[in-house]
Amino acid sequence: MSNLKLEAKKLINLLKFNLNDQKKINLISRKIREFSKKKNSKFLVCGNGGSATDADHFVTELVIKFKKKRKSLPAISLSSNPGLLTACANDYSFSYIFKRQLESLANKEDCIIFISTSGNSSNIIEAASYAKQKKIFSIGLTGKGGGKLKKLCNISYIVNSSSVARIQEMHIFLLHYFCQVIEN
Repeated sequence: MSNLKLEAKKLINLLKFNLNDQKKINLISRKIREFSKKKNSKFLVCGNGGSATDADHFVTELVIKFKKKRKSLPAISLSSNPGLLTACANDYSFSYIFKRQLESLANKEDCIIFISTSGNSSNIIEAASYAKQKKIFSIGLTGKGGGKLKKLCNISYIVNSSSVARIQEMHIFLLHYFCQVIEN
């Protein structure tokens, strides 16, 4: 079997959601849809590296549109402001780049989405701990067993893989699915 077919087969196998996966994804979808309908809520989304670009991508779909023209949804990617991120990393610590933003932007009406392939990035853990302490609803998208993040979020979906590439592919698939649920 060629490398292409082998890698495609690995992804296809991850897309064969079992009943527990389906229940968890449907629960997350319903919560995201509920937050999209709330009057005073916004989505705050963050991740590192490829997960940061997934956060940016998802926020763009929420603010602009996915497939259908609709009302713009309030959403902010916490990964997108290099001046803010580097100032915080320099003046405090890289571990606080998302937490500091949550301190100024988040309220109890919001939904925070943490995207992390490992679930163990220190800046994600700091922010998720803050969200839990402040009782701000949070969703974790992770892999590799979920890491520390899975216990800090209200709901987590853990991709059953240790491959960063497969985890990220599943995350973007799910984020697109959540957009579709919002728009239908």
